[in-house]
Amino acid sequence: MSVTDLDQAPTAPSECGRRSTSPRRSVARRSRVVREFVLIVTAIVLYFLVRGLIDSRIAVAFRNAEHVVRIEQSAGLFVEPDLQDMVVQRGWLVDAANYVYIYGHWPVVALTLAWLLVRHRDAYGRFRNAILISGAIGLLIFALFPVAPPRFLDGYGFVDTVTEQTTAYRVLQPPAFINQYAAVPSLHFGWNLLMGIAWAGLAGSWVGRLFGWLMPPAMLAAIVLTANHYVLDGIAGGLIALLGLVLATRIMTTQSDRLARGRVRSPRRPVGTDQRT
Repeated sequence: MSVTDLDQAPTAPSECGRRSTSPRRSVARRSRVVREFVLIVTAIVLYFLVRGLIDSRIAVAFRNAEHVVRIEQSAGLFVEPDLQDMVVQRGWLVDAANYVYIYGHWPVVALTLAWLLVRHRDAYGRFRNAILISGAIGLLIFALFPVAPPRFLDGYGFVDTVTEQTTAYRVLQPPAFINQYAAVPSLHFGWNLLMGIAWAGLAGSWVGRLFGWLMPPAMLAAIVLTANHYVLDGIAGGLIALLGLVLATRIMTTQSDRLARGRVRSPRRPVGTDQRT
């Protein structure tokens, strides 16, 4: 065997390895896309099932809304009418609140998850699972405790600023595809809080981190000022979202520990080692 043969010999396995791993990566990528699609479709189906249950309990949703108002009044938290009255007197504040409420939720959630999937794949699963866990908890509460939003209540002076000032939100989310009696908890705020945590903790620029810090309180203000949620909704939505993040983190930590223990128990043999006895 010549020196040239010796130099070229090790390259053959690596090229073969690249050829064999490329299809595996492609299959793994397709499997992940299918898994994400199944998760999303399952969540949508569950949502519509719960929405169907609530549509027949509208009277209960209004009674529960009055309960929420009384709880806030007893705790000194029923400030929504006064806050909205101040905003309605200033057109630019109404526009700002509507803009944040409309374009600061689903577009932000979708773009943040895409950013995590591309730039921070290890963190993507944790935040995706946090959304799914908190969403499951929210669906259970929606089914057991439907609540009409403030904009549906008479006698308190609430104004549905989103519907009266713009049609954009109803185009993005037609009434037929949303649960209008799911005021408690506000996952509109809760999921934005999760996205804010992701940006504040993972963004490489100060602009991204600043966005992560400012976006959740801006959404909390928007859900109240547009009369779509109560203050109590925001508190509940934030706590449930954080609970989802804690549980998602614990799940991923447990999975990582299991994988680490598996590697210790079954160490990989060096390539080329003769395993025959």
